[in-house]
Amino acid sequence: MRLALVEDNTVTRETLKLLLSGEPSIESVQTYGSGEELLEDLEQIVIDVLLVDLDLPGMHGTELIQKFNQARPTVEIMVYTIYEDRENVFAAIKAGASGYILKGSSPRELIESLQSLHQGGAPMSPKIARKVILEFQDTPEEAQNPLSSRESNIVRCVEQGLSYKEIAERLSISPHTVHTHIKNIYEKLQARNRRDALTSARRIGII
Repeated sequence: MRLALVEDNTVTRETLKLLLSGEPSIESVQTYGSGEELLEDLEQIVIDVLLVDLDLPGMHGTELIQKFNQARPTVEIMVYTIYEDRENVFAAIKAGASGYILKGSSPRELIESLQSLHQGGAPMSPKIARKVILEFQDTPEEAQNPLSSRESNIVRCVEQGLSYKEIAERLSISPHTVHTHIKNIYEKLQARNRRDALTSARRIGII
């Protein structure tokens, strides 16, 4: 398997290159710091799989996937990112990605996912696979997301274990506003506590 990696973080990029280059099933690993760098090398590059982050400087990863897929439709594309929200997941898949693995997966999970992709599979982290399944299920109306975009963001912050103060700082709002949003979230999700709210949010696909 010949592979190209697009990752703007130098440490992450070099670590991945070292990891993947040591795998017997991977013949070569070419690395790029941006989508623009990859596209500049498009005529010379010969690969089977493209591993790409979404949060790239300049051209976003989704745009790169679309452009690369149009130019090289036979190359399998896998997303490797921290983003697990619905918008990024489905934008990447629609653009041409056939795999979606979250950063934080073990090295073995990443390598096995790349091998699966190369063999015709569509590997996804469990959280991502669940979002895809929920999208295509006939979900009853009451199970749709009743939260606003801001409320959904706050739920994701709560899942990460952030305090009201930390959420307020991240979203540039007051702790009092966070408290008001949390109260509304509990009401909309019919939750009595944090655990209930997170359980409902997972079932709907917010997190």
